[in-house]
Amino acid sequence: MELMVLLNALVTRLLFVLHSLIGVWRVTAVKKEPKYWLLALLNLLLCLETGLTLKFKQGRGYKWFSPAIFLYLICIVPSLWLLEIHHGTQYCGNEPGAVQVNVSNQDFNQSRDSSHGSEGTDHHIIQTAKVFVNQLSTICETVWTLALHQTFLLLLVVGRWLLPIGVEITRDQLSQLLLMFVGTAADILEFASETLDIEDVRKNYVLINAILAVWTWSMLQFPLDLAVQHIGCKSSTSARRIPSLLLCRYSAELWNIGVSLFIQDGPFFIVRSILMGHFRIFNQMLVFFTAKNILVVTLQLYRLAVITLDFRATVLQKSRKGEVCCCPCEPYEARAHAAGHQENEMKEFVAFPPKEESQAPPEDH
Repeated sequence: MELMVLLNALVTRLLFVLHSLIGVWRVTAVKKEPKYWLLALLNLLLCLETGLTLKFKQGRGYKWFSPAIFLYLICIVPSLWLLEIHHGTQYCGNEPGAVQVNVSNQDFNQSRDSSHGSEGTDHHIIQTAKVFVNQLSTICETVWTLALHQTFLLLLVVGRWLLPIGVEITRDQLSQLLLMFVGTAADILEFASETLDIEDVRKNYVLINAILAVWTWSMLQFPLDLAVQHIGCKSSTSARRIPSLLLCRYSAELWNIGVSLFIQDGPFFIVRSILMGHFRIFNQMLVFFTAKNILVVTLQLYRLAVITLDFRATVLQKSRKGEVCCCPCEPYEARAHAAGHQENEMKEFVAFPPKEESQAPPEDH
């Protein structure tokens, strides 16, 4: 096992565990009940996954799925749920972040004066660290929750970058995936912070749970790598049917469209529409992002129509030439046996009348 692969696998999972423990600590602090430390036991799943990955995969990842990312979601999401639900009845008493967030210069100066002299630099560093840790406990709860949301999404992207890639995914595909994750994370953070910060939403426990459920559902796209990988075709006869060929050729594009319609922009649009239509909640940003979701969903449907029409045109062209429409990843030898089986299905898919095809003029020599 390569040393860098081992270090990346261990360091990334260690960051996941530490961030999850910080979330559990915040839940225990705001709830003031030690029993919530039991949430830390979820990290045992991540430790088990680490051992199995190091033993059976030599620290490298899988083709389409990242167990480490999925288990990290299991570890941190319950803490964020509890913080958001508790956050519904807690507000900052002062200006946002004005007093609570900034560690005062006076405290640092006092620690510097007390450490100046014979005790040296080491004592000064320790005193400064103590002051900083003490100030962390005074940070407003809303600031803590937002910071955990932000670091959570950043760590998902950075962690996926640091995790060793499997042999089936290239670095070019990984870079494309990370760029997609950055945009996705920004949209998800905006959805959670913008909707949950509405005062009327905070007064409705059902709405908070519904928004958090949609937020959790949108997070499930991060452990999957299908957005940049094509599904390999099987050599069976059923794999050469029209729907299978369409899925094989455009699997990555169809996955991205499905994610947008059913996991991200579609559910986000439904939630925002319910807020405006049923609960009569309106503000400038809510209207803007609702319009943005409508635009994205419309463009994705347009993209789906373009892909389908393009595939139909390709099938029609090959049908006229008497060729077989096969997936590019299928070996050439396997394509020679598919012509007779696909002929009727191609005609039905492209609505090409058999009579006209049989009367097609022969090619000039």
